[in-house]
Amino acid sequence: APHARESGTWRGARRIWGGRRKVREALYIAALNASRRIPVLTAMRDRMRAKGKAPKTILIAVARQLLVILNAMIRKRQPIALA
Repeated sequence: APHARESGTWRGARRIWGGRRKVREALYIAALNASRRIPVLTAMRDRMRAKGKAPKTILIAVARQLLVILNAMIRKRQPIALA
């Protein structure tokens, strides 16, 4: 989750830290690949890019959406068509 880096009146960019590093790294690489190859996530990436979002922001949003999809697959115990 993003954590604010703030002190007094100073406001800085939010960064993601904490959690399980290996899982975060694997999810990042998977999101990078999925944003190029899975049509649903490619469309999401293109919409966000058109709105002017930063590349890292887009990639983290894709990673989160990928995690939501994977959790649904596990919950339903069947693959979900992403085409």
